[in-house]
Formats: sequence, C-alpha cells, structure tokens
Amino acid sequence: MRTGATPQLLTSKQLIKKVAALLSQEYGLPKGHPEGTPMEVLIETILSQNTSDTNSARAFKSLVAAFPTWEDVERAEPSAIADAIRSGGLAEIKARRIKLVLEEVKAKRGNLDMDFLDDLPLNDALDWLKDLPGVGDKTASCVLLFSFGRPAFPVDTHIHRVTGRLGLIEAGISANKAHSQLQDSVPSDLVYSFHVLLIEHGRRVCKAIRPKCAICVLAAVCPSRDRFIAPSSVPGMVRAQSLP
Repeated sequence: MRTGATPQLLTSKQLIKKVAALLSQEYGLPKGHPEGTPMEVLIETILSQNTSDTNSARAFKSLVAAFPTWEDVERAEPSAIADAIRSGGLAEIKARRIKLVLEEVKAKRGNLDMDFLDDLPLNDALDWLKDLPGVGDKTASCVLLFSFGRPAFPVDTHIHRVTGRLGLIEAGISANKAHSQLQDSVPSDLVYSFHVLLIEHGRRVCKAIRPKCAICVLAAVCPSRDRFIAPSSVPGMVRAQSLP
C-alpha cells in the first residue's frame, strides 16, 4: 500500500490536521467527553500507571466500592487503600501516592473539590495540579481534558511513539518535553480527538516492535515509514527493527 510514494512535505500544523483527518476516516470521530469529576480522573490516571486499562478500571471500581467518599480514602490507612486497589498492580506505591495527593488537596483547599480548576487559566490549572505529589504533565493534562474538556494534551507512550515517528516532536525528546511541543502545536479544537485517535492508532497499527506500515493510512505522510518497510517488500511484510 503506497510503499513507493514519497511522503508529503507539510508544516507541523498542516501535518497534524492531515493526520487527524486520516485517522478520523479510519476510526471515526471520537465522542463522549468529559468523562468524570476531576478527582475521579486524577485517581483513575494514577491507577492506570504501569498497568493495563482493564486492571486499572478494576482497581478503580474496587476502590470506590470499598470507600463511599474520597474523604474516606483520605482518612484511610495506606494498607487499606492498597488492599482495595490490589488488582491494578503496584498497590502499595499507588496507595501511598493516592493518599498523599488527597491530603495535599485537602490542605490546599480545605476540601477535596477541584471544580475550581475550570475557572483558572489553562497553564495555571496545569501548574496547580503538577504541584501535587507525583503528578506530572500527563496526569495533569488528563484531569483537565477528561474532566472539563479543556485543551490540555496528554502524552502517553503511544502518542510519544507515533508523534515521534511522524516528526511532530523533536527526535529523542522525553515525553515531558513532548507535552509542551504538542500543546503548542495541536489546535484547541482537535486536542481531544487527536489524543484519542493517536492512542487508537498506536494500539492497532503503529506498534512498538512491528508497526504495520504496509497497511497504515498515514504512510503517505510518515517520514519514518521506510525504516520499517524494506524497499523490496510486498504489502503486509514489515521489517522488524528496534524502535526509539
């Protein structure tokens, strides 16, 4: 599929719009945000670290079943929190982090309501969240995007990989630096859909070990395509190489 074509030369913003359009045609336009209260999204994102979506969802469901309110979680012993989230992996580490975050929010605000973040300028809201223990760019952006629908762009491993291959971020930069680059580049009205679509594409096609470049809808605009498809290969045959 288009293995002989030369990738188109586009500016960063043009490429983002082109990629978004191609992925929307392939997977459909994502819908359905916001997805929860800011505290729900914050805790869900902490639980999602270093585990599968299935495991983190199970751990979150178990946590809210064990503790009726976030105040109950904040007052609980870390060992009790860990018991409730055991299915999500790294239970002791995540339990301590959850308790510290809840305690810090309570100390700063006098309660655990974070709806005030929607009234802050975007960068101020991100900075407030990143001041919480263990909260980085990805988690802070997830809270604002999925709770309020604000144009904060989270970068997970799929997005870091796919945007790196597309040349939308500088080669070799960390996920943290990728946040600022993509935050500045992705149009506000595309932030949610582009985020969801890139993750879907990373899971289905632009895989870490053997990307399926021969069937990729982005092949014509991807400068990395020829690194994974041998020039003489037939459609469907992908060169196995180590990836960045």
